[in-house]
Amino acid sequence: MTLPSVEELIPLLQTAIGPVILISGIGLLLLTMTNRLGRAIDRARSLVSRLEGSDRGRQERLRRELAILWRRSQLIRLAIILSSTSALCAALLIMVIFTLALLNLEGGWLISGLFIACMLTLIGSLIVFIHDINQSLAALKLEMEE
Repeated sequence: MTLPSVEELIPLLQTAIGPVILISGIGLLLLTMTNRLGRAIDRARSLVSRLEGSDRGRQERLRRELAILWRRSQLIRLAIILSSTSALCAALLIMVIFTLALLNLEGGWLISGLFIACMLTLIGSLIVFIHDINQSLAALKLEMEE
């Protein structure tokens, strides 16, 4: 087995740049999602601390808002898991591209499968993230009713 020359590796590196850029974009999405999760957790802790000294009507409203925050936290966690899975698929895609090229093997089905898995998990993550945003508006509506 002979190793590819630099001239043969350059197109390979150019091919691998796409998934690298995808990983970078997913990293920014993950940063946004983890910030949202942290804010939801902080808000929930704040509401729990206000529950004790509140009257019955206010406690009920706070509990409804806490239920929304719990659902939002679960949604954000799912979005983070899906985004992380997408980044993992992109990283595996890069490794597979290089390995197949170095070993001079055909693996179009594997490359295609990894890319499709990457995109499907990213799409799922974004759908869940949009649902979280809608839930945050429901919590805002509860606050505005007070």
